[in-house]
Amino acid sequence: GLNKRTTSDGLREAFSKFGQVTDARVITDRISGYSRGFGFVRYATVEEAGEGIKGMDGKFLDGWVIFAEYAKQREAQQPPQSAGTQSSGYQYPS
Repeated sequence: GLNKRTTSDGLREAFSKFGQVTDARVITDRISGYSRGFGFVRYATVEEAGEGIKGMDGKFLDGWVIFAEYAKQREAQQPPQSAGTQSSGYQYPS
């Protein structure tokens, strides 16, 4: 839950108090360019990452309480169903 005004530089600055930040990035919408409300911070070591999470979780950044945690790997998305199979029971009119 990042403030829409939080920048990648601001994210880096806030988390650098806990270790060597190698990358900090606020994720933005491709079309509007506005923040999507979350970002990623990468530290030089796992130990520093743990300190960053401990130090920033539940703290204020740009007026908002943020939640810091280890990134979770995305689940693989299912490929779209082919036109000949149905999965929902709804059939489009021909």
